[in-house]
Amino acid sequence: MAAPTAAIRLLQNQGLKRIFSGIQPTGIPHLGNYLGAITSWVKLQEECPSVMYSIVDLHSLTIPRDPAVLRAHILDITAVLLACGIDPQKCILFQQSRVPEHAELGWILGCLTSISRLQHFPQWKVKNASQMNEGMAGLFTYPILQAADILLYKSTHVPVGEDQVLHLELTQDLARRFNKKYGDFFPVPKTLLTEVKKVRSLRDPTSKMSKSDPQKLATVGITDCPEEILLKFRKAVTDFTSEVTYDPDLRPGVSNLVTIHSAITGLDVEEVVQQSVGLDTARYKVVVAETVIEKLAPIRSEFKKLREDGAYLENVLQTGAEKAKTLAAPVGQEVKRLVGLL
Repeated sequence: MAAPTAAIRLLQNQGLKRIFSGIQPTGIPHLGNYLGAITSWVKLQEECPSVMYSIVDLHSLTIPRDPAVLRAHILDITAVLLACGIDPQKCILFQQSRVPEHAELGWILGCLTSISRLQHFPQWKVKNASQMNEGMAGLFTYPILQAADILLYKSTHVPVGEDQVLHLELTQDLARRFNKKYGDFFPVPKTLLTEVKKVRSLRDPTSKMSKSDPQKLATVGITDCPEEILLKFRKAVTDFTSEVTYDPDLRPGVSNLVTIHSAITGLDVEEVVQQSVGLDTARYKVVVAETVIEKLAPIRSEFKKLREDGAYLENVLQTGAEKAKTLAAPVGQEVKRLVGLL
């Protein structure tokens, strides 16, 4: 068995109780999602006794969605997670909206949250400024629902990337505020910074890889076919130096390829660079593409098989929701009692 990761060792030292994390059903995850969150999720379920992963479909409503497309995306992300190695026997995998206590706790916590605090979140500033959703309230208040997702299960640890630390800080503050007002009830969840390789856009290596990138060649989807993956890497932006080196500041494009290669193979960046001596960047792009293709091939195959069995996916979601409800219901009831609703 592989040695525990730094995150696992931290959990063991702190006395793990429960991990919670969520993912939005907004299309097929990309390579950055896979190398960041999803691979960490698979490791955590293997090492930790109480892990919950939620398909947070309520959050996806902050931007208008076609109902049929949203329903399809929920099944897509379920199939992707299973194909990547998420095992419902080792964790609780469930759809957020099937557990109504999420929304109920979100409202109660919203009554403890100031407008000024929410105005500081970068997502609100960026998306509202771009008028992506005409300043809808859901985009403004969704960090509160995110806090409710975590606290509802009395989660003790939340695996996050650096860009989500601000959200977890709100969750921690709301747990403290609730406890001060109504008595010690919620554990204050700890940040579990995952060992994430930052994957950049293949067309603009100064930006993160994103599903919403308008440039189709910029993002590699987990279920892309080999021909698509090869084309995207061949078209990846690098520079005019042919040697393969790692320098994110001066050579972001080539360094992004090295980062991906390192994350896929499990080798250190230095080892990857050393193995690539003698290759020019054109050939190196093909090497990285072939490595990615090989890694994603079984996932793509399993995804296609799972996606054709809608009844099985529905069963996974229903079973997961029932397990989640057994944990959420007593917490929700006690919260209502504490605040005076019962």
